[in-house]
Amino acid sequence: MSTNPAASSLFSNRFVQVILLSNVFLQIGVWIRNFAVLLYVVEVTNENVIAVSLISVAEFAPIFLFSFIGGTFADRWKPKRTMVWCDILSAASIFAVLGTMVFGSWKAIFFAMLISAILSQFSQPSGMKLFKQHVPEPLIQAGMSMYQTIFAIFLILGPILGTFMFQQAGVTISLAVVGVAFLLSAAVLTLLPPDREDRQEARATSLWTDMKDGFRYVFARKTLSTLSVCFFVAGLAIGLIQPLGVFVVTERLGLPKENLQWLLVSSGIAMLAGGAMAMALSKKLLPQQMLFAGLLIDVAGIWLTGWSTELWLTIVGSVISGLIYPLIQVGMSTFILQQTESDFVGRVNGIMTPMFMGAMVLMMSAAGIVKEHTSLYTVYVLSAALMLIGAIVLLPILKAAPHKQTA
Repeated sequence: MSTNPAASSLFSNRFVQVILLSNVFLQIGVWIRNFAVLLYVVEVTNENVIAVSLISVAEFAPIFLFSFIGGTFADRWKPKRTMVWCDILSAASIFAVLGTMVFGSWKAIFFAMLISAILSQFSQPSGMKLFKQHVPEPLIQAGMSMYQTIFAIFLILGPILGTFMFQQAGVTISLAVVGVAFLLSAAVLTLLPPDREDRQEARATSLWTDMKDGFRYVFARKTLSTLSVCFFVAGLAIGLIQPLGVFVVTERLGLPKENLQWLLVSSGIAMLAGGAMAMALSKKLLPQQMLFAGLLIDVAGIWLTGWSTELWLTIVGSVISGLIYPLIQVGMSTFILQQTESDFVGRVNGIMTPMFMGAMVLMMSAAGIVKEHTSLYTVYVLSAALMLIGAIVLLPILKAAPHKQTA
């Protein structure tokens, strides 16, 4: 049996070994935390909708409030040290909440979600910065494919693991396991190569100046400014249909809402295959070409899901979108890394992420209104059209060469 040289070279890279293992521990912690908190709040509040919605607020609000700030600090601080301390502080917040809950204040559980989500906005761009520093340019795309595959695996296993832990052990033990998982991630990260002592660490510019420089950097470069528009439009497309999956089952298929699980499972399994496909294509396509192909094919998946009135055909549409999702994510992440100098990786990520999430949340809030005034099929056609526009936006930069890092 032949061996993939790129995969072999990646697995022998110390940084890749460490970052993937750390991410496994983080995913275990995050999924157990998310489901333990969700099920506990549902139980203790007797399914109070406001309390349950506050979980999402605690999880997603920091993306808007801290993403760019976290990215700016990631460019100012040493990335390895930042990631280690973020995991340690996340674990500390979990154990602090456990101590508070012992005395009966269950509402402190929202604090654990909020602190952990804030810290991730500092840790994630630091990880991207380390990818830029420690993974050779030709292997970045394959490395991001491996990274994305772990996320796909936990999209399937995470809800099962989180639900099992809560049902078998309760919220206290579940959160204790979360804290230990974060500490294990921090311990693994200490095995990373030492932080580089570069000139950037010694600069005396203010935080505000660094933030302004980040925006100038993005909008002065055609590749990055074009990608930011693509991010925004893709966020609009995804947000428009994100809350409506259950209506595809009940309205278009005429089935009980419980059948939504088949679409989610099929999409999750397809994401695993998509991760492998992204790795195979990483040597043949530029990241922006992979992103373009993913967006273009996803147009068909979205349209088919909204048009179909047969379960098997809807599952096909769901599989197409799931299969293509890793290509889109890997293409986006790799393109940012290739087009960005190491000193600006954090800030560029900090600009792109809230742009995508903001567009998605904006359209999620409008999706129900659009559906009520048109139809479910029309909403999916609009989403597919937006995704097509996102692909068309990329046309001028499909041949853009990677940015050459200056010494």
